Amino acid sequence: MVVAALAIVITGTVAPAAHAAPSTGDINKKIEKASNQLEDVVESYNKMKISLKKTKDDETKLAASLAPAKEALQAAGAQMNVIAASAYKTGKVGTMNVVLEGSSNLMDRMSILEQLSRNRQRDIDTYTATTQNYNERQAALKTTQVKQTAEVNELAARKKKIEGQLKDLYAMRKAAYGRATEKGSSYTGNVPSVSGEAGVVVRFAFAQIGKMYEYGADGLGTYDCSGLTSRSWSQAGKSLPHNAAAQYSATRRISRSQLEPGDLVFYRNLGHVALYVGGGKIIDASRAGEPVKHRTIDIMTPYGYGRVT
Repeated sequence: MVVAALAIVITGTVAPAAHAAPSTGDINKKIEKASNQLEDVVESYNKMKISLKKTKDDETKLAASLAPAKEALQAAGAQMNVIAASAYKTGKVGTMNVVLEGSSNLMDRMSILEQLSRNRQRDIDTYTATTQNYNERQAALKTTQVKQTAEVNELAARKKKIEGQLKDLYAMRKAAYGRATEKGSSYTGNVPSVSGEAGVVVRFAFAQIGKMYEYGADGLGTYDCSGLTSRSWSQAGKSLPHNAAAQYSATRRISRSQLEPGDLVFYRNLGHVALYVGGGKIIDASRAGEPVKHRTIDIMTPYGYGRVT
C-alpha cells in the first residue's frame, strides 16, 4: 500500500496493475534526486538574499550621499550666478578693466589677469564636476532601486518554488516512510577534543545535532547546510556568507590529506557544504525532512575542501 501511495504522489495517477511497483531503492533514489534539486534552489535563494542585502546597503549609501552632493551643487551654482552677474554688469571684459587700470606695471597687470582667469576657470570646473557627480549619484540610486525591486520579486518566486518542491518532497517521504520528517535527537557520544577557534566551532556544531533542516535558516533552532557552517564559525568570531558557493570562495583551498577539524567540505558542485569534525566525519544540515547529522565524510564524492582563515 505504501508503494502504491507513493506511485500516486510521484505520477499523479494510480499505477496500472500490470506494471511492477517501484522498489524501495527506486523510491529512495527519487527522494534523493528531489532533495538535491531542492537544495540547489535553496542555495540559489541564499545567494539572492546576499545580493539583495548588498543592493539595499548600496541604496542606503547612495541616498545618504545625495544630500551633501546637492549642497555642493547649490554652492557651486551660487558661485556661477555671481560670475554670470558680474559679467553682465561690467561687460565682456568685466571687472578686470578696473583692476588692471590701477597698475602701471605691465607684469603686474598680466599676473592679475592670469589669477582672475584661473579663479574663474576653477569655479567653472568645480560646478561642472559637482553637477556630474550629483547626476551620476541620482542615476546610480535609480538603477539600484530598480535592481532591488527585481531581486525582491525574484526572491519571492524562488521562495514559492521551494515551498512547492517541499510539499511534493514531504508527500513522497510520507508515502515511503510513513512520516514527512525524521525525528531528530541530540548527540550523546564523545565530542572530540579540539583546541583553539576550531574547537569552539566543532563543539558548537555537535550541540546542533538533531535540530531540523529548514531552508534559509541559520539557527538557532533550525538550519540549512550553509546556515549551519556560517553559524558555527560565527562562534569563533569569523563571518562566512550564507551560501555554499560563496563560502567556497571565502575559504582557502586545501587537500583532503590536509583536513583538520573546523574545515569545510563541499559537495555536488558547491550545492552542499558540511563541517569536518575529525575522524573522517562531518556534521551537516543534510536535507529537508532530516535533522543535522554526524556522519561519514563520504556521503557523496566531495567537490573540494576549504579552510577558514
